[in-house]
Amino acid sequence: MSDTTGPLYIALLSLHGLIRAEDLELGRDADTGGQTLYVVELAQALARHPEVARVDLITRRVVDAKVDDIYAEPIERLADNARIVRIDAGPEGYISKEELWDHLDSFSDNLASFFHDSNQRPDILHSHYADAGYVGSHLANLLGIPLIHTGHSLGRVKRSRLLAVGLTSLEIEERFNMSRRIEAEEKTLATAERVITSTRQEIREQYELYDHYQPDQMRVVPPGTDLKQFLPPSGGELKSELFAELVHHLKDPKKPIILALSRPDKRKNICALVEAYGQSSRLQELANLVIIAGNRDDIDELEDGAQEVFHELLVAIDRHDLYGKVTMPKHHQRHQVALIYQIAAATGGVFVNPALTEPFGLTLIEAAASGLPIVATEDGGPSDILGNCNNGFLIDPLEPENIAEALLKLLEDQSLWARCVENGLLGVREHYSWTAHANRYLKLLRPIVQRSESLVRQPARRRPGLYRDRVIVSDLDQNLIGDAQSLKQLVEVLRQHRKSTQFIIATGRRLDSALKLMKKHGITKPDILITSSGTEIYHAPKLTADIGWARHIDHQWAPHIVRDLLRGYPGLKKQPKLEQSRFKLSYYIDPELADIEEIKCLLHQEEQAVHVQTAFGQYLDIMPLRASKGMALRYIATRKNIPLESIFVAGGSGADEDMMRGNTLAAVVANRHHEELSQLVDVERIYFSSKPNAAGILEALEHYDFFASCSDPGEGQRP
Repeated sequence: MSDTTGPLYIALLSLHGLIRAEDLELGRDADTGGQTLYVVELAQALARHPEVARVDLITRRVVDAKVDDIYAEPIERLADNARIVRIDAGPEGYISKEELWDHLDSFSDNLASFFHDSNQRPDILHSHYADAGYVGSHLANLLGIPLIHTGHSLGRVKRSRLLAVGLTSLEIEERFNMSRRIEAEEKTLATAERVITSTRQEIREQYELYDHYQPDQMRVVPPGTDLKQFLPPSGGELKSELFAELVHHLKDPKKPIILALSRPDKRKNICALVEAYGQSSRLQELANLVIIAGNRDDIDELEDGAQEVFHELLVAIDRHDLYGKVTMPKHHQRHQVALIYQIAAATGGVFVNPALTEPFGLTLIEAAASGLPIVATEDGGPSDILGNCNNGFLIDPLEPENIAEALLKLLEDQSLWARCVENGLLGVREHYSWTAHANRYLKLLRPIVQRSESLVRQPARRRPGLYRDRVIVSDLDQNLIGDAQSLKQLVEVLRQHRKSTQFIIATGRRLDSALKLMKKHGITKPDILITSSGTEIYHAPKLTADIGWARHIDHQWAPHIVRDLLRGYPGLKKQPKLEQSRFKLSYYIDPELADIEEIKCLLHQEEQAVHVQTAFGQYLDIMPLRASKGMALRYIATRKNIPLESIFVAGGSGADEDMMRGNTLAAVVANRHHEELSQLVDVERIYFSSKPNAAGILEALEHYDFFASCSDPGEGQRP
């Protein structure tokens, strides 16, 4: 090993994908994406630093006629003191990362031989992704070289996303080697001196799920951004052909542009921005709204989720009569994005990211580097970015008034706007350039290399199984809400048992309404959120919609026919649009006038495959026949391979009943005893708590010894 006080020799490990020095084939497949670009740019940035003697970017050698010959070269120059080193492992041809696991031990041995033959060991190893973490931890333990690690994505979180697209636990295991990946991640965390993440939220929501998670191990070092590509306007942007295309449909194209740029995804919450703009006549007077939401030829040809987003956007634009003030261009090219930012900046505009949650926020950095002040969601990475750059305002994405207020502050105060622009340009250079990244990175590395800052590990205890094996499910209203002190205690219990127990909220509310209530009462974000009475399922940490469930319940669902049949029915009144959703029609009912059984007969006589549900004696929901909270919960249990006997359900209304009947462990909290759930008093495995709200849930969890034996102590004793 070299002198640790001198320039360093750093080895970056990134095993899968196709990596070369120039013209990266980004997007060629799932393995050749952001990570490959990141490690190449990191290697180049480190090579430019005076404290670095040499950088090796180590990947797998590929000899395959289907790919470029350069991937077969053992060594490729990346810079004067940086190179790509390709190591043989497994078959010569190109294979996916899922097929690579059987060959990682061979890769480790061959890389150890490479270091031995070159007669020089790196001062530090930096592994990227789980497969490189496996190799890196092996070599760190074998050769005594300190290891740092960047996960990029984690297996436990990836598994949730795969479940959301409709795969079962068994399918995920067979196709993605998930158990091996998670074990490799645990081993890496047990070995690495430091783990580098992009945001603090990444630490809290992802790494805390692992048994070998060590808080003192984690460091936030945000990735660098290519500031040569994103620059402030230089003049002439408003004379460009692209500007003319963007403002073609606007009445007054000279106004500042409020710019939003994202995928047409419900989680991006673009509709809340339109609502904020539509509710503020002052905002409409001051600025135009330009929404760049992917590319489309025909909305009807988009996938269902995107169709729903565009439908809501068009309805909001029409409701507020925003024609000539809002535009949503149908097409744009990736290379035009930098100019779009510059155009918005040249008009004196603002960039907005109103997402429900934003893991990092790369568009915020790009916009800031282009001379735009920022208004962004307070949930996730943007809080780090605005904390570093001080170039705008964080907003509650669930409150349109809050979004409008932040925009008006910037648009009405030109000196504030100018300060935010300047702060953003300086902040991006200081915190998010590759030079800044390299400086921070090496400041982190040096004491590890010199062994002057070693990690003091806390004892780690491995759980018996690889995955969390039990679940707590609760409604929001009546169950969790009502007693702030007991809710605080329950939240702490959930946090303490997060590694063994999943938390699910099942509510009749829509997603946005549920999130707003959870935030108001400080309720922990659940692992899964079942909303709109069981018609929608969302998975943490990104609120990924479960499209497998949506496909399943869409069977014979014809909401337009149901609306027509119930139009004018006595005692029924449609609930506000806020409570309606794609798979749920919601009404207020007057029990004196509306006969629920008659409504059911009417719908069934007309051959409508629907599930009719009432709650609290005043609400009526009509959903697809396959949809309910109980059906959604059983779908999740099947997908995650968790037995119903290990699931605890706290009920608060009649809508919760089908979750509670059957093999789940269940409880009725005291404040609901004598209403809709009182008929369950003689049903086995349903406990009636003596306490209300969250206190009743805690009482029931103790009754079932939920975190230990997880069983009904009275089962088999009833007559």
